[in-house]
Amino acid sequence: MPIYAIGDRVPEIHETAYVHPEATIIGSAVIGPDASVWPQAVIRADDNIITVGEGSSIQDGAVLHCTPFHATTVGKFVTVGHLAHLEGCRALDYSLIGTGSIVLHDAVIGEHALVGAAAMVPGKVEVPRCAMALGVPVKIREDAVPEGHSQMNVDTYIARARLFAAELRRID
Repeated sequence: MPIYAIGDRVPEIHETAYVHPEATIIGSAVIGPDASVWPQAVIRADDNIITVGEGSSIQDGAVLHCTPFHATTVGKFVTVGHLAHLEGCRALDYSLIGTGSIVLHDAVIGEHALVGAAAMVPGKVEVPRCAMALGVPVKIREDAVPEGHSQMNVDTYIARARLFAAELRRID
């Protein structure tokens, strides 16, 4: 798997995390226990720190980036959907960032909140706890998401990562 240091910025990957061989991790990335990073996902922490918390999944083709002024933080048990882009933002515990969505500088996705597929969360927007954010730019529906809404997805990806770590093999 392509894991790179750049200068003194070296990734830290917990021993129980799963990083697919075709994911890319660069620089000051911290990948927590039972977290997973899937094919073609890119975590490029060349300017600041990117943290992926315990049990979170960074799904296929997602891009996590940062700036010199904005770290990117993915809390515990967060689902970052396929082809999503997070840059200089925070996704708090148990949130779900939908497929193809974009979350920009200083935005905060609250605990148990949901960013819908293909939504765009502009900089400095806060999506409250248990809210749903839909559209471009997002419109927020407060108290629209029950706590635990994505727990099945979290559990599935933790189990899938363990299966891939134990049984994935290239056959070409």
